Amino acid sequence: MKPLECQRGRFSIARAEHYLNCAYFSPLSKEVEKAGIDAIHLRRNPANISAEMFFDPVDEVRRAFASLIGSPDPQTVAILPSVSYGIATVARNVPLARSQKIVVIEEQFPSAVYAWKRAAEEAGAVLITVPRPKSDDSADWTNDIINSIDDRTAVVCVPNVHWSDGYLIRLEDIAAQTRNYGAALVIDGSQSVGAVPLDVGRLEPDAVICAGYKWLFGPYGMSLGYFGPRLTDGIPLEETWIAREGSTDFSGLTTYSDRYQPGAVRFDVGERSHFNLIPMMLAGLRLVHEWGVDRIHNYCSSLVAAYLPRLTAHGYRIAAPHLRHSHLFGIGMPAAADTAVVAAKLRKNRVFVSVRGNVLRVSPNVYNDEQDMDALVETLINET
Repeated sequence: MKPLECQRGRFSIARAEHYLNCAYFSPLSKEVEKAGIDAIHLRRNPANISAEMFFDPVDEVRRAFASLIGSPDPQTVAILPSVSYGIATVARNVPLARSQKIVVIEEQFPSAVYAWKRAAEEAGAVLITVPRPKSDDSADWTNDIINSIDDRTAVVCVPNVHWSDGYLIRLEDIAAQTRNYGAALVIDGSQSVGAVPLDVGRLEPDAVICAGYKWLFGPYGMSLGYFGPRLTDGIPLEETWIAREGSTDFSGLTTYSDRYQPGAVRFDVGERSHFNLIPMMLAGLRLVHEWGVDRIHNYCSSLVAAYLPRLTAHGYRIAAPHLRHSHLFGIGMPAAADTAVVAAKLRKNRVFVSVRGNVLRVSPNVYNDEQDMDALVETLINET
C-alpha cells in the first residue's frame, strides 16, 4: 500500500494557518466546495430538477458509505439530518423492559445520550454510565464497559474514540460481549469513521451513526446511518412519502402504500434528496475512498509520531499509544500551565485546536503537514 502524501493542495487553507481541528469541522475541499456551488447554480431553475435526481444521487451516497464501512448492501444506509436523529431512531426501535440497562460512557457526546435518557424514563429502564478511568495508562475503559454488560443489558451505545480527547474504546471486544448477551450495539462513529477503519461485517453492530461534516469531509446538516438486521423492519421517526414503496412513480403518489422501501431507507429524513447537501456529501465520500481509510489512518500516525514525545518531555500529558489513535488526541496541561493562556497563544500563532475542559484536543488530517505540527509543538514548548 503506497503511503499517502499530504493533500493540502486539495484545500483552500492559507499556509500561515495551522488547522488541526478536524474533530470540530473538516475544511471544505475544493471538490466539495465546487459540488456545493454547482448544486446552487442548478437550483436557479427548478426545471433542471428531474424526477431521477430525487433518487439517483442519494443512492450513490448510500453505496459510497456502505462500501466505506464494509456493508455489501447500500439499503442498510439511511440519510439523516443529524446524529441525534439517528440515535433517536434507534432508541425508538430497540425493545426495552423495566429494569433493563442501557450502557453509555461518562461525558459521552449529548447527541448519543439524550434519546437514551428519555427511552429509559419511559420504559422504566436504567441508564448506566461507565466512568472514565483514571489517568494511569494501565487503566482500560473498554474492560470497564465490558464488565458493565450482563443479562440485563438491552443496549450499549459507545463511540470508537471519546470526542473530547480521543480515548480509545476497543469496539471488537465490546461487540463480542454484546453478542454474548444479545444486547444491541450502537456506535457513534462521528469521530472515527473516515479516519479509522470500521467493518460492520466483522463487528456486527446494530447501528452506526455518523456525522458527515467531520472525517467524511461533507456538509454540516447531513449525517449517515447504518442499520443492521435487528432494526431494518422498524418504525421511522417520520412517515415520508419518498420512503414508501412506489415513490419513484410520481404519477401514482396518491396510491398510498403501507409498505416501506426495503431496508434502512424507511429511516431517511424527510426531503432527504437535498439538492445542495447530497452532492457535497457524495464528493466528500469520494475523497475518502480515493485516499483510503487505512492510508488516512497511517498518514496521521506518521505525522504526529515524532512530535508527541517532545511535548511529554516538557510536562504535557498525552495518553499512551495503546489508549488512543493519532487522528484525535488530547494534550493535558503541565501543572503550572494555564489552559486559557495557552489556548490564546495558539490562536495568536494561527494554530487551531479545540479546548475541551483542561485538555487541548488536537485532530489532524490529510491536509496537515510538518509545518502545522511544528507550529503546535513550538508554541506549547515556549509556554513551559
